[in-house]
Formats: sequence, structure tokens, C-alpha cells
Amino acid sequence: MPHIKPISDLRNYTEVLKQVDASNRVYLTRNGHGEYGILTMAEINELDCRAAYTLVSRLRKAEERADKEGWISAEEAEKELRVSD
Repeated sequence: MPHIKPISDLRNYTEVLKQVDASNRVYLTRNGHGEYGILTMAEINELDCRAAYTLVSRLRKAEERADKEGWISAEEAEKELRVSD
């Protein structure tokens, strides 16, 4: 169950940080709206690993597709992506 607290509670940040773990995240609000989330380093590392895995997986799929369907030149890719120098 997440803990939702006003950002002003960070004045006593030690107490807030005691409530953070993988099963109990702490969300901070500003003026009643969600603004920040506090994660443990283990959670951040897991998110980084997931993001890297997802990126590599998608790059592999794209490379397989390009091998089957053909590659395009850098100029064609820039034109398609509307990238300019």
C-alpha cells in the first residue's frame, strides 16, 4: 500500500524514508497533486535493467525486420524521422 504525503512532510525526511520499501512506496504531493515518488536504489536498478532489456529487445526485433525487409540509407532515415542538421 503506497503512502501519500504532502511534500512538506520532508521537513522530517528521516521518518518519511523509513516508510519506503519495495512494497510501500512513498508518493509526495504538492498542492494536493502527485509530484514525486520515492524509490529505493534496488527499485531504480530494477527499472534501469528493465529499460535496458526492453531497448535491446526492440533493437533486435528491428534488426531482424530490417534484415528481412531491407535496410534504408541514413539519408532516408533522417528524412523519414524529419531530422535535420
